[in-house]
Amino acid sequence: MRAEPGQAGVVGRLLFDFNSEFGSPTPSAAEFEARFSRLLTREDVLVLLAGSATEPTGFAVLTLRPSAYSDGPLAHLEELYVRPHLRGRGVGTELLLDAIGRVRSLACEEMHINVDEVDEDARRFYERHGFTNMQPGEDYRMLFYLREF
Repeated sequence: MRAEPGQAGVVGRLLFDFNSEFGSPTPSAAEFEARFSRLLTREDVLVLLAGSATEPTGFAVLTLRPSAYSDGPLAHLEELYVRPHLRGRGVGTELLLDAIGRVRSLACEEMHINVDEVDEDARRFYERHGFTNMQPGEDYRMLFYLREF
């Protein structure tokens, strides 16, 4: 199901839990809630929930952006998280298939995902669902540059 603005607190808590689980620096759940209360009103942001609306078992965050290379937008899967005690039960697959169906209906031609190289479980998961790593070998590596402001 697609999250509504009234569910910003639930989504914010999930993202906070996700970051905390992996020891990543993170804004507070309240800060995420404030951001999601704005983001969930946008057409170019999709937040999908698995399970119930009040106690979701997982979530996916997608952003869409226009591209000169296709008629439809490009989709980027920003986050996909399943509560730890529910992993391995198909919740992630349910979320990913929902995301794929929704972006296809919006005429997206591609979905991009960034995965940490050391996260072998995530890499296997996405490869099992037809995603391809764009680093074919030593002669060609796609680099990701970041500048914080």
